[in-house]
Amino acid sequence: MSTGFIRVSSIDRLDELFAESHTRPVALFKHSNSCGISFDIYEQLTAVKGEINVVVVQQDREISNAIADRLGVRHASPQAFVLWEGAPVYHATHYGIEPNAIEDKLNSK
Repeated sequence: MSTGFIRVSSIDRLDELFAESHTRPVALFKHSNSCGISFDIYEQLTAVKGEINVVVVQQDREISNAIADRLGVRHASPQAFVLWEGAPVYHATHYGIEPNAIEDKLNSK
């Protein structure tokens, strides 16, 4: 299985992902299309075997803000989460994002 990047472009879809996290781990990646670090991390995430849900912060600011509000975590980009039961079991920003750790969390439940 290779990486499947899926764009999150509605609050309804974000709601669905939070609900899905009660049955399986869900990865979220907040990506900035104007940041070199974010592009570098995005490229590194192509090595992850699993689904990564991407929020492009410039185009979907409302969704990005909703993630920060729901999780009680200050916004950053790039920023990665793995959710389990609606809460982050993994969170990192910038070069602290580790594709192997994300893959491990996605496959741990």
